[in-house]
Amino acid sequence: MNLALIGRIAGALALTMGLAGCIDMTEDLTVTSATSAKATMTMTMGSDVYAMIKTASASDSKAEKFCGKEGESLTENADGSATCTSSTEGTFEELKFDEGGSKPTFTATDDGQVRVAVQTKDMMGDLGNGSSSSDEDAQTKEMMKQMFDNHFLTLRIGGTEVTDTNMTLSDDHTAAEIKIPFTDLINGTAKLPEELYAVVRY
Repeated sequence: MNLALIGRIAGALALTMGLAGCIDMTEDLTVTSATSAKATMTMTMGSDVYAMIKTASASDSKAEKFCGKEGESLTENADGSATCTSSTEGTFEELKFDEGGSKPTFTATDDGQVRVAVQTKDMMGDLGNGSSSSDEDAQTKEMMKQMFDNHFLTLRIGGTEVTDTNMTLSDDHTAAEIKIPFTDLINGTAKLPEELYAVVRY
């Protein structure tokens, strides 16, 4: 849930306003037992932006790379976009999440369920806090809007059955999810509860 990479990419593309299809991100948390789960992060970057990032990475070894960390798997799609997937599985303590982001908490109950919760305060940005009105800040806000408009962060929590949640429950009751517009997160205007949660039967 760490938006640091997205922020760095946005800064690198400050002069390329109008590019479409920046990035969509999905985090899947699947409870597998009373003590373990699987976490999968999927990021899809649009063709225009990915082409620029790929070119920059090829010409400059210090340039920001998309899907360059250990354990990440890159798929280049037929339409020119790219999908990066990383997955970890193990005990709740072993699961790896981006440093500085909103890390999920897992609480096992006595009746064969696990409550998974994510605090939302660290997911919110501050471009919309009104603390500055310089032309540079206005340009940054407009750039971010154009790059991230119509793109989403999706959180999905699942298992054998979801018995309680404040997110949207799937038709088969095996997962709950929320789809949050990136622009609302970046501007700090997303209407979110203090935590997102799902109680899952494994």
